[in-house]
Order: sequence, then structure tokens, then C-alpha cells
Amino acid sequence: MMKKVIVSILALSMAVAAFAQKWAPVGENIKSPWAAEVNPAAPLPEYPRPQMVRADWMNLNGLWNYAITEASAQTFKADGKILVPFAVESSLSGVGRKITKNDALWYERTFTLPRKWNGKNILLHFGAVDWQAEVFVNGVLVGEHKGGYDPFSFDITPFLKKSGKQTLKVKVMDATDNSLQPRGKQCFINRSIWYTPVSGIWQTVWLEPVSPTHIENYYVVSDIDNGTMTFDVAATTSEGDVVKVAVLEGGEGYSAEKPSVKVLAEAKVENGKAVVKIEDVKTWSPDSPYLYGVKVSVERNGQVLDAVDGYTAMRKISIVKDKTPNKYRRMALNNEPLFQFGPLDQGWWPDGLYTAPTDEALEFDVIKTKELGFNMIRKHIKVEPARWYYFCDLHGLVVWQDMPSIGDHDKKQMPARDPEIVAAISNNWSSDSGIGGTYCNIPQEWKENFYNEWTNIINAFKNFQCIVVWVPFNEAWGQFDTPAAVKLTRELDSTRLVNCASGGNYDFSEGVEGFGDILDVHHYSCPAMNFFDRKFVNVVGEYGGLGLPIEGHTWTIEEKWGYGGNKKDAEDVMARYERYVNMLKIFVKTGCAAAVYTQTTDVEGEVNGLITYDRKVVKVDVPRISEVNKSLIESINNL
Repeated sequence: MMKKVIVSILALSMAVAAFAQKWAPVGENIKSPWAAEVNPAAPLPEYPRPQMVRADWMNLNGLWNYAITEASAQTFKADGKILVPFAVESSLSGVGRKITKNDALWYERTFTLPRKWNGKNILLHFGAVDWQAEVFVNGVLVGEHKGGYDPFSFDITPFLKKSGKQTLKVKVMDATDNSLQPRGKQCFINRSIWYTPVSGIWQTVWLEPVSPTHIENYYVVSDIDNGTMTFDVAATTSEGDVVKVAVLEGGEGYSAEKPSVKVLAEAKVENGKAVVKIEDVKTWSPDSPYLYGVKVSVERNGQVLDAVDGYTAMRKISIVKDKTPNKYRRMALNNEPLFQFGPLDQGWWPDGLYTAPTDEALEFDVIKTKELGFNMIRKHIKVEPARWYYFCDLHGLVVWQDMPSIGDHDKKQMPARDPEIVAAISNNWSSDSGIGGTYCNIPQEWKENFYNEWTNIINAFKNFQCIVVWVPFNEAWGQFDTPAAVKLTRELDSTRLVNCASGGNYDFSEGVEGFGDILDVHHYSCPAMNFFDRKFVNVVGEYGGLGLPIEGHTWTIEEKWGYGGNKKDAEDVMARYERYVNMLKIFVKTGCAAAVYTQTTDVEGEVNGLITYDRKVVKVDVPRISEVNKSLIESINNL
């Protein structure tokens, strides 16, 4: 018997080793500690949708066939294996190749459905694919999607064979900065503040069986003043079906994957709406991130046809006037002024680019931000996987969510860009005044791409209570029709504040209402408030950038820089950092309501992070900077 066990273990070890030989990280650049923990047989195995959990699902992450062909190609011969969900340019993909506007990136794999899924509708989910995707099942096109940052799904039931292996193919096109598509800081030629492109599948791909009658989505708006939660539920139902919502006892650290069983309140959904009364309201805040459990179900004749578990929170974001003689406008959380202070967080990884190597790595940045004494994160022109926002909900960090930029204000023609692209993104912008700039000449087709993706992003993530501010534009990068963007944002979500143009190029043509809620100044390296308007919440949306390269922990790119110049050591960084915080304390007294320090981590050639790009070194003394940061946040209480 022992011999059989030993033989079985040996066989398993050999199988695992053989599988691993098909994949290995590529490139000689630095890597995070979690890169070594990536399992090619099951990368990122966690359930990807923490607010709408079903127990039964299939993760399709892993090794897929891939090929890079001409854009016009309709078939392909595999070039090798790629590890999904890591972008083709990344080290962890096992490929490390860039694609151009003339290329198509192909993916292929097979899967077999469990017998117990018979009779169910099969949904195919993509967390994100950058940028244009065509999806084929068993050789038939099931759907297309444009947008690199928003999740999308297809019901593939009609395209499945009755049994056996099913074939899934995905064709991806991504021109990066040689097209007027939302792309954030991706650039074909990475330099300075422009980083390595991200193309293809970069978030989890998965299958889910559902009843033909099922919950499609839900959205919760809390009202702490009246102690209610209003549910907006979308479901496929037939006449006579009953849709119910229940609010469950939760707590700090709550997870919908281990739902509570104690029901605090419940209600029936009528015409897609339900209002639930909450007794003894417990609010969510950075100091006390209390989460309530949620269950949404649909029944027929007393039988539950579908149910999803989730969570929510009771919290309110608003604007209040402070108690000073000047009555400055402040952002308030739960009716109390809160000075929001946090880092510019770009969410890049040396090994996975847009994709954290593991779930633990994804949570690490959130935990460290909290440990550093911040209460906010500005998620900078990137959108994260849903689990990142759950971690912010879980640990208590408010989030400003940027829309990934459609361009930039760089007027220099870059080698990878066509002249018409350069012309479309060129405009005038002044970081000193922020007023009087010009819009980019974006064609209407690409404006629609921007609006569609922004709509999808807001709808996909507005259920995460940590998000308190939407930011459509950054520093005039691809900026157009600001009042229209503000109007759309408010129509999609009236419960958050709108920071229409972080860093300037403001447009008051539609008056105060058309502008948004926040006047945002960027100034490097020290903070400054070059202009001020009492009709708005006034913030310093970016400052800092104190560079400190750490030997053995930098990207191979030649330039290593910070906005405020590179400092000689950690003490030099800390001294300058404290000086800037003391300046902000003065600004708080004169109306400054929030500030954003650049940045959480180093990114490629930028070494102005508080943490190195590989996350192996925290450059500053954590207790010391935490005390400094908390003193700034609390200074608003002394007005």
C-alpha cells in the first residue's frame, strides 16, 4: 500500500513539473515576492465578483494557446502558451511581446461542462480585456466588446455542444496610444510617465451556470438619515415570480463568500425596487468599516430558483460648510467633515503590469496604504478588478475613481503614433491656472467609445461603497465636452461627488452645476493652491513625487526620477514629506478639503513611490509617517 502511495505522489509531482515547464516568467526585470507563488495550473483562483456570489462556477484562468497574427486574419496557428489573465506584454504571461495596431492577438482553450449544469444557462464572464474583443464558442461568434477596463458577459448556451469538449477563442485588437481609445498611461514606447502597454485578457475569465430565471444585478443606495437601504434589482422573471432582498448581520471583515445567517430586515421587490428599514444603523467609515450582508433571491411557488450573496454599507458622502467665518465647503462622510488624504495609486506591477500576481498581492497595497495612515486612495486612470474595491470596503479606505484617459497633452509626435492621433490629442493646458485651456479635437466616434466605457465602469462599480468621487478627466488628457461628461456621470450615479477635471482645464460654460463639485489643483513637488473658488470643494489633487531609487529594486529603464528630484536617503524623503504636510495643514485652514500624494509605489522609471515597484521595500518609517498623516487628517477637527 505504501509503495502505491509513493508511486502516486511521484506521478503527481512529475505531472505538476511537466505542466510548469510549459510556462515560466519572461524577462530579467525585477519581480514582486508573489511572482514565485503564481500557480500556472490555477492563477488567481478566487471568486472574482465579491458582491454577487454564487457557489457554483468554473475558473478558466490558466494556460491557453495564443498567437499574434495580422489584424485581418480569421484563423491562426498557435505560437505557444500564454498564462491567462496576464497581459501578453507582461512577464507573468510567459510571452512578453508587444502588439501593434496591425496585429491581432488570439487566445484558445477548451473546457468541459459538469453534468450537473445540464438545463442551466451558461454565462461566460470576462473581468477585463484590453481593448477590442471578439469571442467565439465552437467556431461561432457569440459577441464583441470594446473597452479595456469594464467587465462583460455573454450567455453562450445556444452555442454549446450537447456534451464533450467546448472550444473558446478570443480575438483581441489593441492599438494602445495609436488610437483614441481609453488607455490610461499605456504607451507603445514606454518612457517617463508612460508605461508598458497592456493588451489582451488581464482579469479573470470564468463560467457560471444560472437558472433561466435569475438575478442579473442589484444596486443599493443607503440613507443613513432615515435608516433605509433602497435596492434596485434587475432579474429575468416570469409572471408570479417573487424577488426578495434581505439585509444580514455583518461586521468589520465581512465576506459574502461566508454569509451571515441572521436576517436583520427583508422586503419584496416591486417593479425592480425595494426599501428596507435598518434599525440601530451602523455606519461605514475608515475608522469603522462595518459591512452588512445582502441576499437577493427569486422564488416561484415557494421554491428558490436563484440567489446571490453580497454585502453593502451604510454611508453617506456629501458637501457641508465648515464652522469657520468663511464657511468653506468640505467633503463630509456620514454628515461629518472628513479631510481625505491618500496616495495617487496607479496599480501597476513589475511582473503582471495591470494584474497583481496573486490575491494577496492585490490586497497588500490596500493594507499598506492603511498602515501608512492614509484614509483615501485616488485610483489613477486605471480601473481595478472587483476584489480590489472589496478590499477597500473591507479595510476602510475611501476611493476617488478616475476614468482612464483617452489621450494626453503631449504635443510631441511619438514614433508609434499616426499624425491624426497626435493632432487629436494636442491641446493647450496650464497646470498653474487650470483655466483657459482648450479641448482636444476628439472625433465623435471616439467620444462615444469614452462615454460607453465610462457608463459601463460606473454601472459595474457603483455598488462598492468605498468609491466616493468619480473623476472623468485628468489634466486635460483627451478632455472634451466637460459639462456633458459631468451630466452623464450624475445621471448614472447621483450619490457621489464629481471631480470633473483633476488638475485643471476647467469649463464653467454651463455654470456651477455643469462643472461638478470639486475644483482640483495639481502642483509639483510641493503642494499649492494657485486658485480657489468658494462655490466648490477645493482640493490638491496631486503633489509630491519625492524620488528615492533603492539599489536592486528598480526597473531597468535608464531614467529613475521623481517630480521633486531624487533624494539622498529615506530621512531626506521623510523630512521633505513632513514639510509638505505642514504646508497642507495651513491650506486646510484656508479651505483645502483633500490632498493626494504622488504616489503609493514606484512605477517603471518613476521612483517617487513610498514603496518600491517590487513591493519589497517600504522606503519610509511606517509608524512615523502614519502619525504625520493622521495629524493632517485630524487637523480639520481643530477649525
